[in-house]
Amino acid sequence: MAATNTVSNRIKAFNADLLPKLVERKYELLSEDPFRFYRGTCHIFYEDLAKTASTLPATPDVWLSGDLHLENFGSYKGDNRLVYFDISDFDEGILGPASWELARMITSIFVGFETLKISFKNAGKCANVFLKTYTETLATGKARRIELETASGIVRELLEKVSNRKQREWLEKRIKEDKNGNFAFREIGDKQLELKKDLKKLLIHHITNLTLYNNDKLDNFKVLDACFRIAGTGSLGLKRYIFLIETVTDKKRLWLLDMKQARRSSLSPYINAKQPVWESEAQRAISIKFRMQDVPEALLTTTNFKGDTYILQEMQPTEDKIDFHQVEDHYSRIYEAIHDMAMLTASAQLRSAGMRGSAVADDLMNYGKNDTWQKQIVEYAKDYAEQVKKDYLQYSNDYKHHFFR
Repeated sequence: MAATNTVSNRIKAFNADLLPKLVERKYELLSEDPFRFYRGTCHIFYEDLAKTASTLPATPDVWLSGDLHLENFGSYKGDNRLVYFDISDFDEGILGPASWELARMITSIFVGFETLKISFKNAGKCANVFLKTYTETLATGKARRIELETASGIVRELLEKVSNRKQREWLEKRIKEDKNGNFAFREIGDKQLELKKDLKKLLIHHITNLTLYNNDKLDNFKVLDACFRIAGTGSLGLKRYIFLIETVTDKKRLWLLDMKQARRSSLSPYINAKQPVWESEAQRAISIKFRMQDVPEALLTTTNFKGDTYILQEMQPTEDKIDFHQVEDHYSRIYEAIHDMAMLTASAQLRSAGMRGSAVADDLMNYGKNDTWQKQIVEYAKDYAEQVKKDYLQYSNDYKHHFFR
């Protein structure tokens, strides 16, 4: 059956060069609900925004995460081993207009809240809270951060859970131990898969050489096993591996290393701001993450493998995000989380101000003191949220009728 709307053709074209089996999984997930569809089609959002960007207010160029939405905030362990709550995904990171990041985030509030059955009125209130807190934080010129001691509400509960979790208990869900005391990955169909022997051997050899000779962040470790990792929505189809690592100096300590293929930012075809020359797409992503996060994630670096560039970092549990389903009936708690997310967004932009083309802090402070542009962002997000619903219905119909097979 031919698709009756170009959105399905656009999605199919975007995913054409990715791993087919995982793309099939992505297509299934995109049909789950409008918010999942929105999160997994960042490229559609920016392609559409580029055609109507004149409807957004003029804003300074800043460093963007590129895919800011409700579920791209979460907890992580920093390189100082403390736990923080911050923006967590920079794969689409780029230098561009602040309004583009805000439009993506505010649209996610309208789409996500409707999926959660939270009223349109409350979605509108939270959209306004986000923009108000964002501009007020910019106006101070002071970047802030959230850690356990400063967190409150559901963000504090999340950080407490992460801080109290035993690493070994989390690992045991993913690894197994044989009678001789050797550790290896379990095969978990929707999370991790066994690799072909030759590829596994090459990967383990590659990471072993990296740890021994090429990177002082990855020293004194032994690679015990490797497998293919399945995670996320938009990134499904990329090559992604995890490694089971043992600390040589302390054989009781095991941990996981994530190796994720990097791809060009979905915003790059549409952004006019002059970009730095990066060594690789992986270097772009981790450089922007390093600038925007107050404390970088543990063991953040890059590597090249068989012609592709990859982001390497200590693996973080995917469940360490706010589960809005658990608090959908508690508007005041959601309101507080939205406030925190806005403060962190502005702080990330202040923290990276003046770096390689970004607006300087004085310009961002002046921008924050002017709230006349906020209504335009909200109106655009409301309209685009309706477009997301239409696109999702068309996509779901095409998926149901096997267009993607």
